[in-house]
Amino acid sequence: MNLWNVRGFLPGGLRQAAGVAGWGVSYAFRQLNAALLRSRWPENVKRLRAFHDLHFGQRCFILGNGPSLRQTDLSLLREEFTFGLNRVYLLFPELGFTTTYLVAINALVIRQCAHEIASLDIPHFVTWNLRRHFENDPRALFVDTRFTGANGFSSDPTRRLFEGYTVTYVAMQLAHFMGFSQVILVGVDHSFKTEGKPNRIVVSEGKDPNHFSTVYFGKGFRWQLPDLDNSERAYLLARQVYEKSGRSIVDATVGGKLNVFPKVDYLSLF
Repeated sequence: MNLWNVRGFLPGGLRQAAGVAGWGVSYAFRQLNAALLRSRWPENVKRLRAFHDLHFGQRCFILGNGPSLRQTDLSLLREEFTFGLNRVYLLFPELGFTTTYLVAINALVIRQCAHEIASLDIPHFVTWNLRRHFENDPRALFVDTRFTGANGFSSDPTRRLFEGYTVTYVAMQLAHFMGFSQVILVGVDHSFKTEGKPNRIVVSEGKDPNHFSTVYFGKGFRWQLPDLDNSERAYLLARQVYEKSGRSIVDATVGGKLNVFPKVDYLSLF
């Protein structure tokens, strides 16, 4: 049994402590490995730091991949700073432009779509744990999302990021690091027609009813069912961190079910 997975059998407090300690040991070994073997991590950290406060005081949009994107005039985002998530690139040919950034940290998504992600001519933030899929990709930036201990919000992606049960939360932490003062959510429907135990891995049997495209997680695609309750807890923490620093996250999703952030009318933003 993987020693990292032994944490699952520990009481809550011990599991949290083991998670923190385990990440610390992992981080220390990675630094030692970097020094001895000239790994990609030091150069990656340098590249990540170049994004710190790059967009200070500006606004950005995080695009979820819900069906509501089909009810949203995305052409208005052509000149905006945007974060796309996972397979949002399926929209790019139709839009005629790309998002500014892409974030993908889920192992199942990366293992099945790495070649598509690597082909994108935009910076893409992916999990360090699966860096082998991006060996010769100059646009890939790596974030350490293997830490799964206490719920947290990180303002420094050169150390660790908490996944928050959704890639959207990782994008929120990156946006904060980049200095954005306002984050606007679109397409974060926060509702799924496919039901089942949260985080359970399933295989799609046909057309995808949960995203903007029926082929997003099309037939044969392996994916994890959402954990909406735990993602809401992470979102609440994000709201608190943003508001404490004088920033904001607002939700402009058309008909979205998420009730953590203040709602705004999408068209009123332009």
